[in-house]
Amino acid sequence: MSEYQKKYLWRGRSPQMTTGKRLSFSRQQQLLDEHGLPKVQLDEHGLPYTKSQLNEHGLPADNYSPTSNSPHLSTASQQQFKDYLSATDSDWNDDLDEFDPNDIEKLKRNTASSLAPLDIPLMSYGSNNNNNTPTETSKSNKKTIDEKTASEIARINNDIIRFKKFESLLKEPNVDIEQLKKLSWSGIPEEYRPEAWQILIGYLPCNSDKREAILKEKRKEYNEIISETFKNGISGLNQSIYHQIHIDVPRTNPDLSLYQNPIIQESLEKILYCWAIRHPKSGYVQGINDLITPFYHVFLSKYIPLKRINKFDFESFPKEQLNLVEADSFWCLTILLDGIQDNYIHAQPGIVRQVAKMNELTNRIDEPLYNHLKEENVNFLQFAFRWMNCLLMREISLQNIIRMWDTYLCETNGFSEFHTYVCAALLVKWSKELKTKEFQDIVIFLQHIPTKDWTDKDIELLLSEAYMYKSLFHGSPNHLNHITSTKIEI
Repeated sequence: MSEYQKKYLWRGRSPQMTTGKRLSFSRQQQLLDEHGLPKVQLDEHGLPYTKSQLNEHGLPADNYSPTSNSPHLSTASQQQFKDYLSATDSDWNDDLDEFDPNDIEKLKRNTASSLAPLDIPLMSYGSNNNNNTPTETSKSNKKTIDEKTASEIARINNDIIRFKKFESLLKEPNVDIEQLKKLSWSGIPEEYRPEAWQILIGYLPCNSDKREAILKEKRKEYNEIISETFKNGISGLNQSIYHQIHIDVPRTNPDLSLYQNPIIQESLEKILYCWAIRHPKSGYVQGINDLITPFYHVFLSKYIPLKRINKFDFESFPKEQLNLVEADSFWCLTILLDGIQDNYIHAQPGIVRQVAKMNELTNRIDEPLYNHLKEENVNFLQFAFRWMNCLLMREISLQNIIRMWDTYLCETNGFSEFHTYVCAALLVKWSKELKTKEFQDIVIFLQHIPTKDWTDKDIELLLSEAYMYKSLFHGSPNHLNHITSTKIEI
């Protein structure tokens, strides 16, 4: 490596001088190590030392303190750095240095949204004999720590603290269910979601000593159901029920390769068929095939990281583990559907009630939108029936649905009552666009809502708006009748 390339690397740039692409800090350290060059020294705050802060051996100077009045920093720069430390240090956990390095790797996998690398450039400040102003080189770098970096650090810190809280809470001999709900409402790390969901939905008890025995018993019972149901093969099944399930399963999450895998499809068919024959009052209804997938996805993530799940070779996946995923998914689906059974019995009265409630809420929240839909003869059942029947799984990505279910599981009647408020919040979110459209365009828009690029932030805003509407309107019909504003401002 030439001297010029070394200089490029030390400045955080790619040694491929034709691009000069900026490297992430971790990649820079890796390349320095590969080429036998000294690594960039970090100060007590985890930030790179500047050249002026190192001695001739490339080590921190004995008299350097990041919070001292360094002659190499202007008064304004010193104050800016102190303000930054003041704003962020108080948030850091006192036990941070004791974290296992594996916790950081877990955090990277479990953070709700991907973290951009903290690409902090090496800064060089020069001194001026008159007023200690930065050199032209330092001016081009502008700020030592910009707002984005500060925000990323604060967010990482918050995620680490939340991660440790989940770890601590779920290790308790008796999990405090209210504390778990409070913590889970804002999202659950991937690492702890399977266990947290099973406790929140009531499949597993809060008492940790009883969980293993209950899991063993329920999984054994499911295997017995499978053995009895399929003892005569496919030909021994109710062909009408099986045929409908067999048609619907390949249509489930068609954009995800996981659910186009024959092994997974067969597994889902078994779950859905066993549920249907055990619930003759409702039987199998189209849409239930969608509702199994969040459970299946989450419980599968216990064995396969979510980022690999769609590319995983299930030919090599242990059948015993797949059976565990299948059994747990079956029982959790059963509990979920027991709570919203009216949605799937004859005439589906539960869905009719929810759509009527959504109609009323829209009138209260956004009267101009409600009136426009009425003038265009838009019937809420034309679009909202599917929103209730499939719990928005046709409108929102599976990844975002899983995040929503973190919150639903923490709400009383989350999949019926709270879901109705979520649907109302989703509708009024598009008020501006809808009020410019006519009947046909309105229906088409509402059947293909543009949520493809939604992130966690969009979902969290939607959930927060729904919670606000519930707080204002739930159980207060007289209060609703006296609302005079045409729209509640968020």
